[in-house]
Formats: sequence, C-alpha cells, structure tokens
Amino acid sequence: MSLAAGAKLGPYEIVGPLGAGGMGEVYRAKDTRLGRDVALKILPASICADAVAKQRFEREAKTISGLNHPNICTLHDVGSQDGVDYLVMECVEGETLAKRLEKGPLPLEQVLKYGAQVAEALDKAHRNGIVHRDLKPGNVMLTATGAKLLDFGLAKPTAPMVTLATLTMAAPQASPVTQEGMVVGTFQYMSPEQVEGKELDGRSDIFSLGAVLYEMVTGKKAFEGKTQLSVASAILEKEPVPISAIKPLAPANLDHAIRKCLAKDRDERWQTARDLASELKWVGESGSQGAAALVYGEKKKVAAWVPWALCGVLMAGLAAGAIGWRSSRPLEHTMYFSAPLPFAAWDMAIAPNGHTIAVVGFLESVRKNVLWIYEVGSANARSLPDTEGANFPFWSADGRSLGFFADGKLKRLDIAGGPVQILCDAPNGRGGTWNQDGVILFTPAGQLGFGLSRIAASGGTPSQISVPDRDQGEDSHRWPVFLPDGTHFLYLAANVSGQVEPDAIYMGTLGTKEKKLITKATANAVYAAPGYLLFYRDKTLFAQRFDLKKFELTGEPTALMTGIQYFPRILRAVMAASNGGLLAAQNRSAVSLSRLIWFDRNGKELGIVGKPDVYANVNLSPSGKMVALDKTDIATLNADVWTYDLEHESAKRITFNPAIDALAVWSPDEKQLVFASSRERLFDLYTKTADGSQEEKLIEHDQADDYPNDWSRDGKYILYLRGNDMWFRQYPGGKGQEYLKVPGVVKNGQFSPDGRWIAYASNETGKWEVYVTSFPERRGKWQVSLGGGEQPRWRGDGKELYYLAPDGKMMAAPVKGESTFDAGAPVTLFQANPHELIATSDQVVYDVSKNGQRFLINTRMEQAQTQPMSLVVNWDAELKRK
Repeated sequence: MSLAAGAKLGPYEIVGPLGAGGMGEVYRAKDTRLGRDVALKILPASICADAVAKQRFEREAKTISGLNHPNICTLHDVGSQDGVDYLVMECVEGETLAKRLEKGPLPLEQVLKYGAQVAEALDKAHRNGIVHRDLKPGNVMLTATGAKLLDFGLAKPTAPMVTLATLTMAAPQASPVTQEGMVVGTFQYMSPEQVEGKELDGRSDIFSLGAVLYEMVTGKKAFEGKTQLSVASAILEKEPVPISAIKPLAPANLDHAIRKCLAKDRDERWQTARDLASELKWVGESGSQGAAALVYGEKKKVAAWVPWALCGVLMAGLAAGAIGWRSSRPLEHTMYFSAPLPFAAWDMAIAPNGHTIAVVGFLESVRKNVLWIYEVGSANARSLPDTEGANFPFWSADGRSLGFFADGKLKRLDIAGGPVQILCDAPNGRGGTWNQDGVILFTPAGQLGFGLSRIAASGGTPSQISVPDRDQGEDSHRWPVFLPDGTHFLYLAANVSGQVEPDAIYMGTLGTKEKKLITKATANAVYAAPGYLLFYRDKTLFAQRFDLKKFELTGEPTALMTGIQYFPRILRAVMAASNGGLLAAQNRSAVSLSRLIWFDRNGKELGIVGKPDVYANVNLSPSGKMVALDKTDIATLNADVWTYDLEHESAKRITFNPAIDALAVWSPDEKQLVFASSRERLFDLYTKTADGSQEEKLIEHDQADDYPNDWSRDGKYILYLRGNDMWFRQYPGGKGQEYLKVPGVVKNGQFSPDGRWIAYASNETGKWEVYVTSFPERRGKWQVSLGGGEQPRWRGDGKELYYLAPDGKMMAAPVKGESTFDAGAPVTLFQANPHELIATSDQVVYDVSKNGQRFLINTRMEQAQTQPMSLVVNWDAELKRK
C-alpha cells in the first residue's frame, strides 16, 4: 500500500514517505489537531492479512508505548482506518547511523556520546522487561540532540523466551508470535545466542551494541562474510580484528569495553546496559580531562580523591590487562593492584566469572552501606538500588543473582534488573552460599546457638541443617561456602563468646549430619580452584592445597597476606577469591571512630561529649545528667559498658570482663544498670550498680540470648529481646514472660513514660517500621512511621515519639491519645549522620532529652584516609612452582 501526499488516516495528513522496512512503511504526516509533524508507520497490505505479522505489529505498539526516555523514539498514538493499522510516533529529524557510516568511522567523541545514549536507552527497555533484538545502525537516528533508538518492531518481552534451535534446523510452528527456532534480527549484529535461536535477554542487545560500536570506531563490520551462514559462523567462532590494528590511536579502555560487549559467553559481557553506558562515559571523561574528572558521589568531595584515584585508574587498567593476558597465556608472577574505590569495603564476593566483585560500601546519599558492583579494570563502581543496609553478599552459581542480608531478611537481587526479593527472615545473618541446584545455605542470626539453614533460591520456609555442638565449644555455625560439587560445603564453627575452644573450619554434606574437621581458623574460609583452601588464622591469610576427593588439606600452609580487615566480634575477614586466580581483600583501615554530639531540633550542633572513640548504644539517664554507652577498646577490640557524667565531663568504665558487655539501660532511680554479657557463652542479662561499687549480678541464665531494651519508669519491669521476640520480666525476682511475637523480627522496644504503651520496630512488612501497642496486655496496634523507621524514643511527657528514618533523618510524630493511642503524621526534624556498627541489628545510635529539645547522637566521622581494596592477580603463581 502506498499513501499519497494529502491522504488522511484519522486526524493525520500524509506529507510524504520517510522510508520502509520489513515491518512497515513510514510516512511524514501532520497532526491536524496539534499542528505537529509526526512519523506514521503502517503495515503493508501484503502483511495485513498475516495474523502473525499483525500480532507483532500490535506488540510493537504496546512495547514502545511503555518506554519514555529521551533516547527512545516516542509513541504518540495508535489507530486503524479502513483496514489499515498504524502507529503515530515522534518525527525524528536527522540521519540514521547507517547513513552516517557510509561516510566512514565517527570521531571518538561522537562514538562515546552516541554509544552511551543508546546504552541508556537499552537500559530503560531492559528494566521494563523488553529486549530490542534488532539493534543495528539503521535503527539508530542521529539528531541535533543526540541518538534516538528506533523500531522496536522485533522487540519482545523477555519472558517467555525463544527455545533452543539452530540455523539449520526446521522451525516447528509452536508459537503464533515467534516461531520456536526462528532467528529474528539482522545477521551482522546478532549475538551468538541469537544466531543459535536460544533464549535471549538484555545481554544479547549488549552484544549487538558492541558490534555497532566497533563499526562506529573502525568503519568496518565486526563480523563479515559472503553469506549469512559465513557471517553466522564468524559470530559463533571468530573474534573481530583488534581495534588497535585498524585504529592504533583508539583508547585501550574503549577497546576493552567493546571487546567485553562482544564476548561469546553472555556471562562474560557487561551484565547491564547501564554498566556499559557508565564505562563509555568514563572513557570520555578520562580521555578529555584525565582521571581526575572521575566522580564518586558528591562533586565537592572529588578533589580529595584525585591523586589516589589517578593512581588507582592506572593500576586498574593494568589489572584488567593482566587478567586479559591470563586468559590467553599463564602468568609467571603474582601481580598486585589497588581498586580505585572511594570507600573501605565492609565485605565482598567475587562472581563466578572471576572479575566482577560485589562490594559492601558506604553510599553518602542514603548514609548507609549498600551493594556496589565493581568490574576489575574499571575506574569506578556502581551502586545497586534498594540494597540499603546490605551485608555479606554471595553470588548464585551462574553469576546472575546476588543473595545478601538487610532489614532482618535474607534477600535476592537479579543483576540484570528487577525488584529485590525477600526470601525469608534472617534477623542478623552471618553469610550464605548458593549452589547450581538453586539451594542456598545461610546462617540466619549471629546469636549464640544458631546453625546453618537451607532454603530454595526462590524462597519458602527454611529448614535448619546443623546445630552447634556446645560440648565442643561451638557457639555458632556461620560463613558457609559450597564446594564445586554443590553437595559438600565448608563452614566456620565459631566460638563467638571467646570461651573454651578455638574456632575451626568444618566440612558438611547436604542430606547428612556428618561433619569433618578441616583446619583451625578464626574467620571465614574460601575454596579457590585449582584446589586451594584460603583461610584466616593468626592475623594472616593462608593458602593450602585441598584434595576434593579425600576432602582434606595436603602439604603445608603458605602465608599470602597480612593486614587484612578483620572483625573479631563476628569472626569475618574481608576477602574473596575466584577460580581464575583473582584474590581481593580489604586492607585494614583505621578503626572507625565516632563522636557523641548534641543537636537541637533543627540539626544545629550544640556541643560534643568526650573525645572521638569507638562508641555504640547510647542511653541517657532519666535525669539527663549521665549517659551509658558501649566503648570498644582499640587494642583488644573488646566492648565494655562505660558511663559519662555530662555535668562534670568525666568517664567511668563499669565492666571489665573479657566477654562482650553491651546495651546498658538505666534503672529509673539511676542507681543500677542492666546490660547484656556473653560471659556464660550466651548473652544474659546482668545488673550492676551505676557507680561500679558492687559486682555485677546475673539475673537468670536462659537457653537463649537476651538483650535489654528498656526499664519501666516505675522500676517494675525490664523489657528485653529473646531471639526474634520481645519479652519482659518483673524486677526483682520475676520470671521472663513472652510479650510480643511478630512474623519477622522485633527490636528497639521502649516503654512510654506512663508505662501504658510500648513503641518498637519490626520488619514484618519487609522493612523496618515503628509501631506502638499497649502494655502489659496487648490491645491494639498502631503504625507510627511512614516509609520506614527504627529506634523509637519517647519525649519525657509522652506527647511526642521520635525515630530514625532509613536515610538517617530524625523524625518526630505527635502523640495525642489519652484513653487510646493516637499519633499524628511524622515530620522531619533534621538530617542526622549516625554511626552504625556492621551487622548489628539491635543497636541504638541516639537518645533524646526529656523535653525533646536536644538529641545526643553517636555521629559518624569522616575518615581522613580510607585504605584501598587490594587486588592480587595470579595469587597462586608461587604456590604452583613449589
């Protein structure tokens, strides 16, 4: 069908033809209602009768209508008239990239600009579940404002996927929309999996964009041949001529970015188009302004990082080259580099591909640790959304997903995009591992007595598979790691309380209760092919050969590194190793200090209490004249309870036991403190006179960990946590009674001043929120926070309730009820910057004066210098020569 100028389809008047393709003819038209030019695309008459083609046409309309992005051609309208179906799209002025390439390769600046824009457009599509499937120069329009991605006529949602087939196979008529085995797209820009008719995802488009970028740089196609079959063969089996052989002056990091796009194995490519866009932008910035132009978070903080980042970029580039060299020939020497990250890594995990690292690091904009993805050889890292508060990441066996702990839950995130999934409760997780059969082993909590649990990667109800042997000095089983067979696994049998026996690595087997001692160690262990166990002991990381047939160590251990960041309270060394010879470890940074700072309701600093130190768990006395807190000794890294006299500015140490003493709470008369201590191998409640004149007294030794939350103002009740639930006991002499159990975890319980209500935080909805219920009988329940909240605190008259929002904002909600509880809408008072301990869920970082006018906050201090994360390429070179 051909439309003449002046013809009308609905309110659209044809001006003239713009072009034609396999899925339709395109005309310039005038929208007579709005007076604007549009592009009108119709199906040819020869295809209108084809139900399959028409269905694809309708699919295109639905596809592009959901994509709103400056680098994607906008869909304005759809219509049908006299049997003619049409789309009305943005009329894009310019020329196609294919037309521009007829003149030869593009300048580097344009390659990077247009390439990043197309990558961002793809990222938008992929995040909406759409794969383009026909990315080529003819579907990229170059305009005055940049590149526009056109023609989603072959695009299709990522599920259901095309099934396996090859070019030479017959295509069975199984699907009315895309026949199984049908190869759809333009051959010279197809990915290997597309050529083979396999199922596709966004990484197929990344391959196609790599082929387009290659052509933009060199003016030549990445894969050429005289026939479709020879082109397909090249895509499947051959590598393009190196860009450096055609364009010697092309940046090496651009060559690396494109080669990564064109990896035959999709797991070896950039995993998201956003990653590629970031890389292309960085190439442009570093090429024009030097590595000092790299931006890590807020621009005002960049200057302090410039000298270090400049060196880091160079080292990262060398590391990437070393890893690339390793893939082609064995290295003879170990090589050491530093990752250019502007934060210390709290934890890390290397993906199965051997070069992608998940890192836990601080993100200034949310004032919390989040997950970052760092590609070895890159100049920066990208943060993953919705991972605030994340700890202890671990990869799926296929490298497509991450498991991690946050908000008292075990969570899962697919790297290619999609929402974070909650798998189950994990109040205070201590590591996980994920095998090729979709089984996850994890430790749900750090409390004493917790063993390993098992759950399907899709979620469900976990089942406990190991129990610590208390007679053998085991407090906890944690940091599991699957061995290559996916059936046997390693874990640390931990002695958290520091009593009786040292810690050790054991091996377990799915489906049995058997365990085998492997070696003594004081932290997590890692298995790394070809046959080594890496473990931490005596402040040193060792490697020793590990026989996978006999499941035992052989030979002697070899010291690899010292000075690794180590957290003794959780027995965790911050290190990871891959099967490809990469070792990553966080160098030991200075102990993270904090300051106790007074703020008014507007966030204005009023004064500082004491000197910077390692503080936690702030609790003001009822009179407001004293504060109790935990303080960790820098030399021994052991926590004890201290008090501070605010009037006389003097500090006093209250506990001296080598066990952990923490979470002190004042009695209403300020004569006693109740606190938790691990001196009996479980955390029990103890009391001690606040002046330190008498020895502490054990309230009761239970078969569970107990942590104090509050002491009622009439002195009758102590509120405390037992496991995931809230309990209370009359004092003195009363027995513990269960008070509150929720489908999740509860923490931060606080009595109202009149003792009638208890405010607390719970993650029963999947994130922490603040609630109130009555006491001692629970009648009614009210949610106070909106959008997340923790650590509630009452004003002295009970007329206001405070809490911390997830981003560290101090919130206040008016309390109006008399006979019943009634809270008004919360308002933001000011932005705080609280200091939080890693992997500690029930911590308290602030308290408020009785009149609600001053807030004492344990405030995070900016570290003068952060030690870098070390990367060791070919770490096993010396061991192989022994």
